[in-house]
Amino acid sequence: MCGRFGFYELKYFLDLLRQLELPFEEYQGLSLSNQYNIPPETDILTLQANHGPYTLSAARWGLIPHWAKELPKIRPINARAESLVSKPYYKHLVGRNHCLIPASGFYEWKRIEGKKKQPYYIRRADGLPMAFAGLWDTWKPKNTEEPAITTCTIITTQANEQIAAIHDRMPVVLEPKNWKAWLEADPGTLPKMLVPADKGILEMYPVSTQVNNARYQGSNCIDKVE
Repeated sequence: MCGRFGFYELKYFLDLLRQLELPFEEYQGLSLSNQYNIPPETDILTLQANHGPYTLSAARWGLIPHWAKELPKIRPINARAESLVSKPYYKHLVGRNHCLIPASGFYEWKRIEGKKKQPYYIRRADGLPMAFAGLWDTWKPKNTEEPAITTCTIITTQANEQIAAIHDRMPVVLEPKNWKAWLEADPGTLPKMLVPADKGILEMYPVSTQVNNARYQGSNCIDKVE
């Protein structure tokens, strides 16, 4: 799964979008600071697609389907790639509401002894920002004047050999050459796209247990520890 990540390379991500000729409309008033320890239920940056111009906009991490009659208790932060087209929570979004979720890296925890877990930071080996495959939707509370909420979820797949040393799942990390293909993908192309990252794409190292506290946002979250 992916339950925590960081993003502090907005300029580089926007430069990549322009290099890849992925034009986007920026949601007015969008402003995001560097985030080193992003927990669920946080408003995060997404590049959203829906058979029209791409939109760079914030979305709350934890999916609420548009057809929900009330705020659901369970708001999935991850969606398993293997069951996207079979689960009602997601199948209405496949082939329509795809998004990129930019990240500088993500965290995973390895059990080391007893109940203790060592956090690891995982990032691209080439130092570039990454993008997770995601789905998004917009939900409007019924019978209230409250505004609509746009939410999202990160798609996960089985871990590659490297990540499997600490966890059996990992987010789908899309190569930049595949970003446009994901945003415009149809259900028939999913098996080829929602796969583990190739060997050598990522690197990981242990970090301080300070990251265990979701309220801690110091830049030293990503510092390597012995």
